[in-house]
Amino acid sequence: MSQLDIVLLTGISGSGKSVALNALEDAGYFCVDNLPPELLRGLVDLEVQRPPELKRRVAVAMDVRSVHSLPHLKSVLDALRQEGLKVRSVFLDASTDTLVRRFSETRRPHPLLKLRPHSPVDKPRRRASDQDHDVVEEATHALMDTITMERELLGPLREVSTVIDTSLLRPAQLRTWVRHIVGAEPAALTLVFESFAYKHGVPMDADFVFDVRMLPNPFYLKELKPLTGRDQPVIDYLDAQPESAELLAQIEAFLLRWLPTLESDQRSYVTVAMGCTGGQHRSVYCVEQLVKRFAARGVVLSRHREQDARSS
Repeated sequence: MSQLDIVLLTGISGSGKSVALNALEDAGYFCVDNLPPELLRGLVDLEVQRPPELKRRVAVAMDVRSVHSLPHLKSVLDALRQEGLKVRSVFLDASTDTLVRRFSETRRPHPLLKLRPHSPVDKPRRRASDQDHDVVEEATHALMDTITMERELLGPLREVSTVIDTSLLRPAQLRTWVRHIVGAEPAALTLVFESFAYKHGVPMDADFVFDVRMLPNPFYLKELKPLTGRDQPVIDYLDAQPESAELLAQIEAFLLRWLPTLESDQRSYVTVAMGCTGGQHRSVYCVEQLVKRFAARGVVLSRHREQDARSS
């Protein structure tokens, strides 16, 4: 069974699972959407029985559309992993404000709303007047409550998955990040270093967040302003700052101290986020330097939220 590699795609409704699943299908995965958890075992058995020359990569999307059987999913995954199956779980998330906006734009109902008794969105409007605002506000509160309930239901799955915060990601950027995650060889622990801009918010998928805004800012040097932390002039400038080496050494020491503990806790992915003002110079530089320092530990990935968005 160890030859079979399967990706479980899950997450909060409205976080981009359809985009991610399409990206996996384009990458050559056999994809199954909305598979009830109780059928996962049967799908795996069928795939295991396929001849070696017909083996294929499989991606399965599951979410709260199978709300009644979700509590059994984690035990099924644990059993499959104990049998030697490679199961990589990717969890998509987004801020509640982002999710509310997306549902409003698409006008699609949340799959859990039907479980709420007397949901305001199901009530007929009393008058097409100033009460319309009250109805919309009630519907928004109902949606936010439903999202909160969904987070609680999916909490155990989130804890054992690599998390991607899609709040600020364009579809093309999300497709790229998903392909990078599933394209990496499974390892005891995969390290993901991510740069971001504080002005756009801290990534929800971060396990550790380090603020690198205390480093000298290349943005204020005319010749460095249009460049990024991956360009050699910026690298040379920050390398020359004593604070850079000290900060990187302290972050490296912290991670080296605690990564073994996370590995012993059966963690598969750890995301380390580095933030600066614009997500262009200092955070990008720190991510690239840390990737080099940890490259010998196994699978190490880098992603740059703001820079990747510009190039997608």
